[in-house]
Amino acid sequence: MDRLSGSEVKNLLRERKLVLILDLDHTLINSTRLHDISAAEMDLGIQSAASKNDPDRSLFTLQGMCMLTKLRPFVRKFLEEASNMFEMYIYTMGFKAYAIEIAKLLDPGNVYFDSKVISNSDCTQQHQKGLDVVPGADSLAVVLDDTEYVWQKHKENLILMERYHYFAASCRHSGQSLSELMQDERESDGALATILDVLKRIHTIFFDLVIKRMRQEVLQGCKLVFSRVFPSDCRPQHQIMWKMAEQLGAVCCSEVDPSVTHVVAVHAGTEKARWAVKHKKFLLHPRWIEACNYRWHRQPEEDFPVPGLKEDKGKEKVAEIAHL
Repeated sequence: MDRLSGSEVKNLLRERKLVLILDLDHTLINSTRLHDISAAEMDLGIQSAASKNDPDRSLFTLQGMCMLTKLRPFVRKFLEEASNMFEMYIYTMGFKAYAIEIAKLLDPGNVYFDSKVISNSDCTQQHQKGLDVVPGADSLAVVLDDTEYVWQKHKENLILMERYHYFAASCRHSGQSLSELMQDERESDGALATILDVLKRIHTIFFDLVIKRMRQEVLQGCKLVFSRVFPSDCRPQHQIMWKMAEQLGAVCCSEVDPSVTHVVAVHAGTEKARWAVKHKKFLLHPRWIEACNYRWHRQPEEDFPVPGLKEDKGKEKVAEIAHL
């Protein structure tokens, strides 16, 4: 919480968004060079399948790079839903040109990533990825990557992904590939669908905590006493106004003492109200608490006077003059 500063971070929090750093290879996609296509894959027509003009296809040819790329099942839905909760970055140890081409496949409408594509040329430490290249990410980032050792300085931000091996060249030491088996991860309960549920929980928990912390700072340092605000036959601790003040960070009590900073009343004629005036404490109307709650900021006390206060002061002045 202490690191949540700076305009970028504040803008993200205002939009209820965190930062999501996404690795490419073996996390969102799997790529292979054309000359690494196995004989079995060639017999299955995998290269021709990548050349079909089908808007829903997940297999693509990167002509200028002589590569095939397979999108991981559920990736499009994953990005769509994650974009509502996160500002997303691509972060790969690959070359910039390759990263940009893959970004075009994942985000053809340039809706999710825009220019937020980080490659090996952007890294500040050789063979390592770091959050120093993403503004505000140190305190707000979740990282999805299949390789742990490249995140030596930010392991606490990392969610380690199950590696996606679709092509034969990608799993030479682990039997047949998904492509050769003519299989794939299921969209409904594959790695990305599972991780999306985790990200939703992270987002909810984070903002629940942030909201609670921010609300508690509104009236932090205030000690309140209520004077005839609640019905006499009710426990004040159970009343909405009392609970609201506590949620805003105030300390509420039933009796006055020197540590009390505010007396909340609906009329200035009560004993506690007069005590507040005598001891130069804030005397204000309950609407002050409501206003603080609506605006998430401590409101000027003088804007919420208690009825009868001026008249009482006038009477005290007249009595003082008469005594003289």
